[in-house]
Amino acid sequence: HSLNGIGFKQRSPRTHEMLFGDLVRNPFGEITRHERAELAVVEDEGWVQFLENDRAVLQFIGPCGHGKTTHLLALQRAMGDISYIYLPEDGPRPKVADSRPMIVDEAQRLSFWQLRRVLKIGGPLVFGTHNDLSRSIRRAAMDVKTIEVAAMSSPARLAEILNRRIESSRLSEGTIPEISIKHAAQWQSQFGANIRGIEQHLYEQFQRAAQQKADWPPFSS
Repeated sequence: HSLNGIGFKQRSPRTHEMLFGDLVRNPFGEITRHERAELAVVEDEGWVQFLENDRAVLQFIGPCGHGKTTHLLALQRAMGDISYIYLPEDGPRPKVADSRPMIVDEAQRLSFWQLRRVLKIGGPLVFGTHNDLSRSIRRAAMDVKTIEVAAMSSPARLAEILNRRIESSRLSEGTIPEISIKHAAQWQSQFGANIRGIEQHLYEQFQRAAQQKADWPPFSS
């Protein structure tokens, strides 16, 4: 299975926002969960098949901004009928349902007893987590597969991620900027595997270039 998004939506003309080439917006601004799933650069490495087992727990581990949620959204899009629960850091948290299969984003925020109950009900489950939960998973006699999202990072993959964001902001078939693997490697050497940090940097860089009517990308910066 390929989890990559297919196609890009054309957007209504907004000539006052026309920026570089045929872009209609800053490509690195906030996007919806649907758009994030559609634009995800994620290849299924046997994950969907693994989740056919009702004792399976697939966990994506990594810090904020490294692609955990993007992987979860891509899996949700690929699997269709799967519950998705996000546990916020602050404020009221939603009830963790008994339905399966289920995705739990920020699963490290489950209390000891919540995690124990979730695992007791069984799987298949998908966790996005900052912490490795495999010990608790195995203690519950569940099968676990762990993916370190930072380990999947590469300049080629980063370039594809950024170019998909640019392509999704295209208005028509005109010329648009393109990020090379070489320059993706420069940003990766600066920010590591922090994709969100790179996107925030490029958002600000793009805004400055638009205000100053300067070329973008300014690869010398």
